[in-house]
Order: sequence, then C-alpha cells, then structure tokens
Amino acid sequence: MASDLPPPRLTRDLTQPEAIPEAGIARALELMRSGRLFRYGEMGADQLDVSRLEEEFAAFVGRRYCVAVNSGGAAMFLALKVAGVAPGDPVLVNGFTLAPVPGAILHAAAKPVVVEIGRDCVIDPDDLVRKASSSGAKVLLLSHMRGHIADMDRVLETCTGHGIALVEDCAHALCTSYRGRTIGTFGVSAAFSAQAYKHLNAGEGGFLVTDDPVMAGRAILHSGSYMLHGQHLSTPGPDVIETLSEHVPNFSMRMSALSAAILRPQLAELPRRAERWNRIHDRIAAGLARSQHLRVPERGGDHAYSATSVQFCVLGLDADAMEAVLERAQARGLPIKWFGAERQAGFTSAPRHWRYAGDQGPLTQTHRVLAQLCDIRTPLSLTDAECDLIAEIVRDAIEAVVAARRDGRHRQKASRSSSQGREP
Repeated sequence: MASDLPPPRLTRDLTQPEAIPEAGIARALELMRSGRLFRYGEMGADQLDVSRLEEEFAAFVGRRYCVAVNSGGAAMFLALKVAGVAPGDPVLVNGFTLAPVPGAILHAAAKPVVVEIGRDCVIDPDDLVRKASSSGAKVLLLSHMRGHIADMDRVLETCTGHGIALVEDCAHALCTSYRGRTIGTFGVSAAFSAQAYKHLNAGEGGFLVTDDPVMAGRAILHSGSYMLHGQHLSTPGPDVIETLSEHVPNFSMRMSALSAAILRPQLAELPRRAERWNRIHDRIAAGLARSQHLRVPERGGDHAYSATSVQFCVLGLDADAMEAVLERAQARGLPIKWFGAERQAGFTSAPRHWRYAGDQGPLTQTHRVLAQLCDIRTPLSLTDAECDLIAEIVRDAIEAVVAARRDGRHRQKASRSSSQGREP
C-alpha cells in the first residue's frame, strides 16, 4: 500500500558556510576596537595581519611570494597585468568557468579567446592546440573550475611549445594536486579566492602567488602599497620594488587587516575541511550514480581534488524537461544550479552569455556539455543522511520527469493509432 506521506524535504541551507574560528573572531574584535583596519601602519604600528597571512599562504601553496588583495577577480586581473598582458592582447581561457574570469581579461583591456571543454568539464587539449596556433595568444588563463583538473602535462606541453605563459585560476582548487604537484604551482602565477563559498572565507578576498620577484614586486605596487612595501614579509626586497616604483600604477586592491585576521586561523583548518568536503562529495556522487540518467564527471586518478560542490550531467533531456527537474527538486528544498539555462543565474554562466567577450563562434562542444551540467553546493555541515537525501531528490525528480515524458509519448502514439483506425 502506497504511503500518503509527502516525500522528505531537504531543510538545510546549502549556502551556509562554516563558522569563523574563535581565534579569528577574537582578533577581528581586537582590530575593530583599535580602529586599525588598514593593512599598513603609516606611523610604524604593528599592522602585520595581512603580511603574516601572505607569508603563511605562500608557504601553504608552495610559492615564494604572495600578495593579498580584495577579491579573487582582482588577483586574476593583477596576475594578467604582471604577466605582461597589454590592451588588445588575446588571452586564452577555457569555456567552463564563471563570469569573473573572462571579466578579468576584459578588465586588463585584453580579448578573451574561449577554448572548448571536454565531457569531463576540463579544457580540451586538442582545441587548446588549435587556438594557441591560430590566436597568437601569449597567455592562457586556465580556470580550474569547481576543482576539476585538466591534463596538466598536455597543457604545459602546449604552452611551452607556443611560448604561452600559464596563469592559473585556483578559486576552486585550493588543496588540490596533479601527480603530486600542487595546483597553483604550474603557472608563472596563480590566483586564489577567499569569497564566502570558497575553501577560505573572508566574505571577499584573494591571493596572487608567484615565484617571480619582478611579478611579485609589480603586484605589490599595483595592489596599492603607498611605498610602505617594507611592511611586507613575502617580498622580493626593496631593491626590486624601488626599481619598479615609478613605472607601476596603484590600482588600490589591497586586502584589509580585518579580512586577514579572519582568514589566518582558517589555514590550519584546511586539511580537515578538504577531507570532509571530499567525503560529502563522494557520498552524494555515489548516490547520483545509481541513476541511469545521470553521469558524474570523472576526476582523474592522477590528481587529488578538494570539492566544495558536486557536479553531474543529466542525460537525454531537453531544456523544458531540465526546467521541470529543477522545479521538482526545488519543491523538495533542493536548489540545483544549471549551466545550460537560457539566462545566467547566480553563480552559473556559459560562454554564450559573455557577449562582452566578442564573437567566439558556436563552441558547440562546450555548450553541449554545459546544457547537461548541474551543480549543487556542499556545505561542510551536511550529514550523511542529508547527502543521501540530496541524491534521492535528484534521482526522484529525474525519474518523475522521464516517466511523465514517456507516458506522454505513449498517449500520443495511442491517439494516433486510434485516429488511423477510424473509418473515414
């Protein structure tokens, strides 16, 4: 006998980040009581929260220098500038990413050249070769979107062979690696984010890391040091910066001391967080894989990931059916982001939405993948039961839509057969 009870709903807010560690709250209150929120101390005050964070973050990632700024987008923009990107230059970028990535290229007055992605959401190495050969680009801004890692051997081979500088967007790729090498150490520089839904949470914030002293010096000056660069602990030294100081404009993109105070204690928490995020991801992914209508993008065995969300492809459904799936899931409390939507919505977008980036051609392969691709946030507070419920809601929504469409086709077929069997 079928139950009359409604199916269970998800009551968890998937946008809820983990609380700030008490040490960060205490230091933030200290700073607020002092009023000293600017990263530099003009009169020699001990304003080293940001400088210490830069030193610690550089060590965590494994780069020589780190410059903390006010957002991940600002870090990408500065990474392009210090890599020598000039107005009008073509810059390669993969097609699965968010709008701030092509936005950073436009911010640098350069021109995005979008490279196709493959079925597992990473850059297509063959199209990268084609676009590297045809575009004349000298920089690739590679977005490790949602922590999916490309074949870095082939990426580096193409970059080396075409004289292209690699800049990594690691907003979703902290605590990840490829064949034992940390993501964020492959390029001439890398940008990280501390926006609320990333591995580190200051609400907003970003980091540029590099091993190049001139790039680091330029980034410090661009970020807006007011020649107080002596207060940096992660620095190429005063001689390098003095040589550059009258040639590099101040873009005022500094991180505040308050953001750094909140972030520093979170660094120690990252290994625990990454392990928990991956357990959540893997449990939901296993539940999704039980449906024949779903495919979870593969994360290669040659890299370690740190997934703060889960992605899946819905197979064989058109746009109307996808909308029906999303509505059914939402009715049970589960918001699903869909990269194939006609209009970009909160934290989703596709190259066809980037009209400001200029004509990129059809990008048929990329849009075919994105038309199927969905995304669910996975806060660290999710329980195992909630992970299982999320997978169940997705499976049930898809099964219901598929069954309804099958029944509709059967009714249409029966109606046609009935009409053909009537006497004229």
